Amino acid sequence: MGETKKAGLLLRSVSKTVDFIIVAAAEEMVPRSGFFAGLAYLFISDSLFGGRSIGKKLMGLRVVSTITGNACSPRESILRNFVLCIGVILWKIPVVGWIFMIIIPAFEFLMMLGSKEGMRLGDEIAKTRVEEK
Repeated sequence: MGETKKAGLLLRSVSKTVDFIIVAAAEEMVPRSGFFAGLAYLFISDSLFGGRSIGKKLMGLRVVSTITGNACSPRESILRNFVLCIGVILWKIPVVGWIFMIIIPAFEFLMMLGSKEGMRLGDEIAKTRVEEK
């Protein structure tokens, strides 16, 4: 079994940016249902590919349960991404939603910086962590 370590902020930020690009692309490519498809992807993305969203898979990261050490489950993925999904939903509200879409990821990033384990609010709620392999 390979050794794991806490994922770095840069890799985590890049992987989440890739996932947000996928959400935006889904909305653009499928006008009527793309927003909901993108939102559904964001909710469950960290339970795909053995605890890897597409962005995390590209960056060599994996989300695991802090309790069991197993790959992130769909339930844990929904819990850990709920806070970010609120921002995506609010994005549809001009100005106010845009402010929240900036504040929520900024708050999550600050939580990661302040956490010894590199955990954001979503990780604390779902009891997960992101690892590099």
